[in-house]
Amino acid sequence: MSSSTSLRDRLRRPLVAVGAVLLLTVAVALVAVWRILALLGGGGPDATAVDRALVWSEVVLVVVGILALLVVLVCVFAWVQLERSVIRPLGRLAAAVRQASTGAHEHEIPVEGAGEIATLASDVEHMRRELVQQVEEVRQLHEEAERAHELLREQTRELERSNRDLEQFAYVASHDLQEPLRKVASFTQLLQKRYGGQLDDRADQYIGFAVDGAHRMQRLIQDLLSFSRVGRSGADWEDVDLEAVLEQVLHDVGDRVSESGAEVTHDPLPVVRGERALLAMLLMNVVSNAIKFRHPERPPRIHLSARRDGDAWELACTDNGIGIDPQYAERVFVIFQRLHPKEVYSGTGIGLALVKRVVEHHGGRVWVGPAPTGGTTVRWTLRTAGEPDLG
Repeated sequence: MSSSTSLRDRLRRPLVAVGAVLLLTVAVALVAVWRILALLGGGGPDATAVDRALVWSEVVLVVVGILALLVVLVCVFAWVQLERSVIRPLGRLAAAVRQASTGAHEHEIPVEGAGEIATLASDVEHMRRELVQQVEEVRQLHEEAERAHELLREQTRELERSNRDLEQFAYVASHDLQEPLRKVASFTQLLQKRYGGQLDDRADQYIGFAVDGAHRMQRLIQDLLSFSRVGRSGADWEDVDLEAVLEQVLHDVGDRVSESGAEVTHDPLPVVRGERALLAMLLMNVVSNAIKFRHPERPPRIHLSARRDGDAWELACTDNGIGIDPQYAERVFVIFQRLHPKEVYSGTGIGLALVKRVVEHHGGRVWVGPAPTGGTTVRWTLRTAGEPDLG
């Protein structure tokens, strides 16, 4: 019999046949009992009636025996069918499912048993195949992700090596260039001092160009040295009072503040965690930038503020200067990028790049935006005092 045949179909015909036989047997038994009662009842039975009643009694016994035999046969037949079509296939299906649940997904689920059991086994086998496919896809994705992570780690290590090499090169190059540059600057100044006015105007102009170029190169190398030294000093991190640092910075730039007529104010500034020298350099650069890029029609007004932002401080330096076009908000942090000719605003174009490097060394971020006063606001974040060091 095909396994696609349902258990109901397998049992229906035998049970119908047995049921018909049982009904016929019961009908015969009832007729026999009725005849016995009829023979034994009324007016006292004679010998012939008793003999007939005994015959019908034997018929009843035979019928009862047939009934008992049919019940036994039905039970045996039902048990055999259940054992062959349900119990054994379910047992094998359960064993296969347990084996698959332990990770042995490659073993197929046998499709056997009655129609319903075979359908269940087929559904489980389909589910197993889907699971195997999904596990394989996940494995492939995991391998691809692992390869991507390894490639990223390798690229990160290569980038770190490259950055260290570049920082070392910048430090060594700028350090070694200082001595010959000092000689060039000294001799061009001597030429200007000794022969200035003795040659023609073109010669004086050339000497002036050389002196100016040597001075600008010195400033450029000094700024490059400062940039390359960020994070390389090995200085200990400490709790730094920015109010005290700003007081020292304003003392150092006092001449420029007086010459420009600038007014520098500030809110109460916090204590942060970091390297004191680098944080002083940061404040020096933002204040100096605000003074340098002042508006020609009004005296500089510079204000420093601070507000708590979660586990960090957000600080800001706001001025009323010439401002920065929003399209250059990222470019101003690129080293040696200038938005104005050197004849208009002096400098090497490294100030805000140095600010960004110091802030990122301290685990923060920096950005610029327009100020309500018409100038620029430079904002940056620093970690609060007492947090673990990054350096």
